[in-house]
Amino acid sequence: MKLALFDLDQTLLPLDSDQSWGDFTLGLGWADRATFKQRNDAFYADYHAGCLDIHAYVRFATEAVRQRGLAAAREAHAQFMQQVIHPAIKPPALALVQAHRAQGDTLVMVTATNEFVTGPIAQAFGMDELLAVQLVRDAHGNFTGDIDGTPTLREGKVIRVNQWLQAQGLHLDQVHTTFYSDSMNDLPLLEKVDVPVVTNGSAELKHIARERGWRILDLFENP
Repeated sequence: MKLALFDLDQTLLPLDSDQSWGDFTLGLGWADRATFKQRNDAFYADYHAGCLDIHAYVRFATEAVRQRGLAAAREAHAQFMQQVIHPAIKPPALALVQAHRAQGDTLVMVTATNEFVTGPIAQAFGMDELLAVQLVRDAHGNFTGDIDGTPTLREGKVIRVNQWLQAQGLHLDQVHTTFYSDSMNDLPLLEKVDVPVVTNGSAELKHIARERGWRILDLFENP
């Protein structure tokens, strides 16, 4: 098996889908703008600093969905896909994914954004598998605000990829893996794969890539 692993936000998309979803729900009037923005910006800064409390963040990020209910949230997400995500799916990103598809690779999106936000996005890119932050549901199928299992953040991405492979009787060392990511948070998985590709990376991550001889790719330099 050959795996092509893709981070999502700022890697395949020139935006952060979680933050964009939050902004979209603000436009629908689902939260107080000033309060939401202050908290969201603080979480976003923590993510880039590598110190995000993902459990607290997921409770915050799913609050509007939990309050409005899944039916209303899914309807809003369909609008979000049409108005925000589809225009942000650029030809170079699609071509990259399709090139791996043509080579017979299994396509896996590995993202720290939750499954509700990213499920339709993974489908839009034609992924075979989505490894995202899984959400606990209650007896009625509604999200509780808690995370189910290991969150796909930092070392958690390595754990979740291995868990997915082990369910198929495989291990990371037994498959050929390529991983595309922009984020320092993804350094643990970049260090584990056969072909790490720093994609639209931060200056710090590009510096590491140059030191280690990793490929550097900028998908969105010519928008």
